[in-house]
Amino acid sequence: MSTVPRLVVAAPSSGAGKTTVATGLIAALAARGLAVSPHKVGPDYIDPGYHALAAGRPGRNLDAFMCGPERIAPLFLHGAAGADVAVVEGVMGLFDGASGRGELASTAHVAKLLRAPVVLVVDGSSQSRSVAALVHGFASWDPQVRLAGVILNRVASDRHEHLLREALEEGSGVPVLGALRRSAAVATPSRHLGLIPAVERSAEALKAVADMGELVGSSVDLDALLELARTAPDLDAEPWDPSAEVSPVPGRPRIAVAGGAAFSFSYAENAELLGAAGAEVVPFDPLHARALPEGTAGLVIGGGFPELYVRELSGNAALRAAIAQFAAAGGPIAAECAGLLYLGRELDGLPMCGVLDTGARMTERLTLGYREAVALHDSPLAAAGTRVRGHEFHRTVCEPGAGERPAWGWRLPTGPRTEGFTDGSVHASYLHLHWAGAPMVASSFAAAAAAFRGSGG
Repeated sequence: MSTVPRLVVAAPSSGAGKTTVATGLIAALAARGLAVSPHKVGPDYIDPGYHALAAGRPGRNLDAFMCGPERIAPLFLHGAAGADVAVVEGVMGLFDGASGRGELASTAHVAKLLRAPVVLVVDGSSQSRSVAALVHGFASWDPQVRLAGVILNRVASDRHEHLLREALEEGSGVPVLGALRRSAAVATPSRHLGLIPAVERSAEALKAVADMGELVGSSVDLDALLELARTAPDLDAEPWDPSAEVSPVPGRPRIAVAGGAAFSFSYAENAELLGAAGAEVVPFDPLHARALPEGTAGLVIGGGFPELYVRELSGNAALRAAIAQFAAAGGPIAAECAGLLYLGRELDGLPMCGVLDTGARMTERLTLGYREAVALHDSPLAAAGTRVRGHEFHRTVCEPGAGERPAWGWRLPTGPRTEGFTDGSVHASYLHLHWAGAPMVASSFAAAAAAFRGSGG
């Protein structure tokens, strides 16, 4: 049995302000000297970056589709080790889960798995007494979800706040724990896939987080929220342990992991699993590094926004050539989404690494959704027949979208689809994986890196 004081910050729908409230709450509690563990429901990479700035520790995802419901409490306890309190930001609306799968992977589902009280962020603009009906409906929809408080957002005035509070006191039975003024909105610049990642904004991101902390700290009852978090009961689970999921390979192969502004999408557990599998994990930034880290025996290139840095990536010809040479020598490479684009011939007309015979370009169309996939061919990441659950999220298209040996196959309502590339020692795909839900891929990739290192590659 383990316990960590915790609460979930949810909303009736996207756009209500839960990221501002959650990030600000993390920052405000951290400013009090508390060790705050930040978490995000769902697959999103961007919000956890702001959470990490606010907390000074990694922001971690809790995705019940990709990782399985049974791993949510263990992953939470792993991430929250040593914390005084944990703040979990929800995804979309409180009850919105994986499409066509009921509550699976919804904020409500994760809140129940964590036995955590929920605070609902409600956009108070353009309503007064009706807010009580809205909150009453959310509070009564699922008796297993404990909606324990409301934070009002975008409140116009003292008079408006009074009307909202009065209605909620009379009609919902859910206490109001704070109110944020519309005039005090914090600027959080966004673009085609959501907020601009914190790693790209540096000083601006730090200021935005500080502003959110000041706004929330002055607008909500932090003491009441802490008391609410402490009402969360013990969890009947043990913390997730990456060393229990994989066995170490010999030789401690060095695995280079791309990062920086162009490749900022990664889950902390992926690197932890590689470390537990015996690898030495070495981060590097393709925008600035002129070569792969010395002794690289495996290369991981995750997601991000290479389309925004296409000129810099293309201009770093030395690194592009080094990656192409590494692939030609049989070095194992695992690439997701942005990594796939980088390994292709070109992106928006500019040369990339040329490892894969495909070109990529930006489009207006958003491809988004969970996928249940099966590996169609052996690769350093997965043996043929391996089944995984992942997530697509991009506005680019590769032409062709699959090679002669596609990486994955899955079924959409429009029919079956093959996607990605397994070319020699390379596995590249649009599909994002959370390796805690498929630890065998970490074992497989570490073994491939050890074999390459042992061969003198």
